[in-house]
Amino acid sequence: MKLIIAVVQDKDSSRLLNALVDHNFRATKLATTGGFLKSGNTTFIIGTEDIRVEKALQIIKDNCQSREQLVAPVSPMGGNADSYIPYPVEVEVGGATVFVLPVEQFHQF
Repeated sequence: MKLIIAVVQDKDSSRLLNALVDHNFRATKLATTGGFLKSGNTTFIIGTEDIRVEKALQIIKDNCQSREQLVAPVSPMGGNADSYIPYPVEVEVGGATVFVLPVEQFHQF
């Protein structure tokens, strides 16, 4: 048995949850916040049999698309903020960060 932890952008979470349910995966959905962009994410916790891991990963890949987004950089700390002009920077967001962990035991009470 494996535990899949997938961190996805909020924009992709509803589509991913529907696809997981359509393929008979049970998932716990948690609202989380990213540290870099301080934007909303959704973390899915999915427990599944070893033989279904690749199917779950394909569903995540198909439903979580990366995209470009403009963000305003944070002003420097301790520097001269008068001469600092924050220009938006284009960064890639979205997609999914996925961890697959082995599960020694599983209990459902």
